[in-house]
Amino acid sequence: MAFQSNKSPVEYQALAELVDVYPFDVVSVYNDLLFQPALGPLILMAQRLHRAQVGFAALNPYTLHPLEIAGQAAVLDMVSGGRSYMGLVRGSWLDRLGIEGKKSYQTLREATMLVKHLLARDPAPFEGQIFQLAANSTLNYQPLRADVPIMIGTWGKLTARMAGEIANEIKIGGSSNPAMVGVLQPEIAAGEAKAGREAGMVGVCLGAVTVVDEDREAARALVRREAALYIPVVAELDPTLQDPEWLQRVQEAAGRGDYDYVSRQISDEMLDKFAFAGNPQDIIRQVEKLIEAGASRVEFGTPHGLNPEVGINLLGEKVLPCFKS
Repeated sequence: MAFQSNKSPVEYQALAELVDVYPFDVVSVYNDLLFQPALGPLILMAQRLHRAQVGFAALNPYTLHPLEIAGQAAVLDMVSGGRSYMGLVRGSWLDRLGIEGKKSYQTLREATMLVKHLLARDPAPFEGQIFQLAANSTLNYQPLRADVPIMIGTWGKLTARMAGEIANEIKIGGSSNPAMVGVLQPEIAAGEAKAGREAGMVGVCLGAVTVVDEDREAARALVRREAALYIPVVAELDPTLQDPEWLQRVQEAAGRGDYDYVSRQISDEMLDKFAFAGNPQDIIRQVEKLIEAGASRVEFGTPHGLNPEVGINLLGEKVLPCFKS
């Protein structure tokens, strides 16, 4: 489960208590630009979740230094009793802040390594191209764990290969397309082999907007409107899509703010590549295809339903039971 960080403390607590009724494995909170920082919501939710892992989806090393990222990871891990993960990503919409996001591969790689270095309280200096840390600059507190799992968000082959070397999981955010697993898994495997890691130890998560309701058509209509906002951005990241004319049309429409047009251009087939939408049976079929393709985790994103509570209940009562380990 993944939640947007735009709620009140009481709402986060209530959602966590509802999610805790069901055996969801992971609860994530987005850290999108101009929304609330994810740490506060995650602390509130972690205190009311008794099984699920909790984590950031995700922090970026351009607006937050790896020292601060490591600190947030350590705090959440302590609050959750060792049930946290840290998500790292290049970040989107950085241009709104005048940040160019240069050398994104090297920045993300060094940030990941420096977070690990700090959590391990390694006294050695860290001497990267982007980030440096003087010798004996260790955290002045003891993290609960030195090896908090790290997820790296990416659609790219090079970063997926890097994640195979140094991360625990990659997440393809905004995708529900099984074909994307096949695109990135060979790159992850190459990274694992390069680092001498066991094959298959780095998981693949796909996460996207989710709306589930017994009223199938209403659910898909809402998702179409929601997906129209991000499909023009993420569709060009998916190399399995072979319709440049369609992509140009929707990007031009998005550029002029005509999202009604964009939503009308999203076919049922296209919608299923970028969102989880429909009745419980639809969601089950989508998840089955992802698991068959090799996904290790599926993340159901906000808003979850026409009514969020109803959507969470349907996921917990009608979808999860079909995927018991």
